[in-house]
Amino acid sequence: MNETVIEVKDFRKVYREVTAVDGISFQVHRGEIFGLLGPNGAGKTTTLESLEGLRIRGGGSLSILGVDPSRQPARLRNLIGVQLQTSGLPANMTVAEAMGFFAAYHGVAPQPRLLERLGLSEKKGTQYRDLSTGLQRRLALALAILHNPAVVFLDEPTAGLDVPARAALHILVRELQSSGRTIILATHDMAEAEKLSDRVAILLGGKIVASGTPRELTAASGSLTKVSVRTEAACLRGNGTYLPGATPPSVEGEYLVCFSKDPGPVVSALLARIESQGDRLIDLRVERPSLEERFLEITRGGSR
Repeated sequence: MNETVIEVKDFRKVYREVTAVDGISFQVHRGEIFGLLGPNGAGKTTTLESLEGLRIRGGGSLSILGVDPSRQPARLRNLIGVQLQTSGLPANMTVAEAMGFFAAYHGVAPQPRLLERLGLSEKKGTQYRDLSTGLQRRLALALAILHNPAVVFLDEPTAGLDVPARAALHILVRELQSSGRTIILATHDMAEAEKLSDRVAILLGGKIVASGTPRELTAASGSLTKVSVRTEAACLRGNGTYLPGATPPSVEGEYLVCFSKDPGPVVSALLARIESQGDRLIDLRVERPSLEERFLEITRGGSR
């Protein structure tokens, strides 16, 4: 994962008097899933479309495996695959026709095994408009990777999907990563970004305001870690329980709950108290601030 596949240096894009992207820089390595996050209008789409060769940069440089996206479109075409949130396929185009069309565009043979792997082999004669949302997403992914691109762009890949379909697509994304592909993930689903991404960059007002692994970003949060504990005899309730370095505990259902910046001593104190009371631990949960909480903290003007 040390080989640099995507390099963005001081990238800038201005539309008349509006600065969409203001001098951002980042690198993405081979086999990495890189999450590009931000609220609407932050500059994500401009950055993605410029990397995909759809827009000409205003300043700085962009490179995918040494290829300039806007100046070398012919070379770029087979290096990247793009799964868009909306495919733009004709409503009456069948799955087989879509596969044949994209295969011809990339100069490769159709891949019926890929359709089989994505659960589309029995839908080859089905028109696009008659596919479920989940199958449309799978078809979009199949069309994005049928030419074996080195880099795959995923734009809201699971938007509108139910839980089983979402889980299935996450497995497929992991398989793409395992095969050595580099993936750029653009999503508003912070749980998805936290689960899949090796690193993320958060854009705000055209600038990168935070970057790193999801764990690094959440560790920098000003939010407290939630500690919840449940015991067999509820020995911790109703006796003025004091926990060092924690907020005064409260009761939520069958759990005693407190918050702390440093949960280690809190957990140690809880376990010692339970043992001294001769009670039995049923459940203990330590929940760090989520990437979504950190994202909201940053985009609402919190610490970076």
